[in-house]
Amino acid sequence: MFRASVLAKMDATMKEGKYIYCIIESNQPRSFGPLGIGGRADELYTVCCNGLAACVSSSPIIRYSCLRDNMLAHEMAIEEVMKEYTVAPVRFCTIAKDEEKVKKILEIEHDRFIDALKNVEGKKELGVKAMFKEDIIYKDILERYEDIRILKGKIATLPSEKTYFQRMEIGRMVEASLQNEREICKKEILDSLTPLAEDYKVNNIYGEVMILSAAFLVNKDKEPEFDQKVEGFNTKYGDKIKFKYVGTIPPFNFVNLVIETGKY
Repeated sequence: MFRASVLAKMDATMKEGKYIYCIIESNQPRSFGPLGIGGRADELYTVCCNGLAACVSSSPIIRYSCLRDNMLAHEMAIEEVMKEYTVAPVRFCTIAKDEEKVKKILEIEHDRFIDALKNVEGKKELGVKAMFKEDIIYKDILERYEDIRILKGKIATLPSEKTYFQRMEIGRMVEASLQNEREICKKEILDSLTPLAEDYKVNNIYGEVMILSAAFLVNKDKEPEFDQKVEGFNTKYGDKIKFKYVGTIPPFNFVNLVIETGKY
């Protein structure tokens, strides 16, 4: 009971603002449902000014942590708006003081926001990740790289205490071969997909078997051909490479508007 009353007092004294998810071209007041961040079911709606609209919800003026639930709420709100509009996503945890502040931002940044929307209009962000199947790729390397196979055969019958340096050398050779295989596959994928994209971004990879994590900004009329290319790779390499193909998602890799709300 005591804890509940403390939380209630905290909620009462916490300042409320407007959390900004994305910018769209619109003069129409719109509601998109109770999709606001923070688990309070705040309404996601538009604040309009001079042909632009910010999609916002009420929110405490706090710093939201980058937890999965918060990031997912931010993304899902934008995805809902994307069903009807071209969107320019705004950086996670951008909160303005009130609606008048949001309108002022739209007025001052009008040209920048219009340019951002034009850059992604009629396009989709599509994500491609590729990762070697660990049990398959190492077996494949041992079968196809003759120098590794020969050295491994030479020490196969020797006691392990007498083959330490040879085993270290095999490990180094396998690592180099894996890197070579990764670069070959990465180049083939990018060489095939980038001509179909208006822009692309290669993101950091993690782990030994990950080949590629990339985002592509693709015109909608090119999407069927892009789909076919990805499916072709899945058919060609599906026995040793796992592909993850994601689309359509908000174009975070190509537009992620930074709005320093305190400056307006």
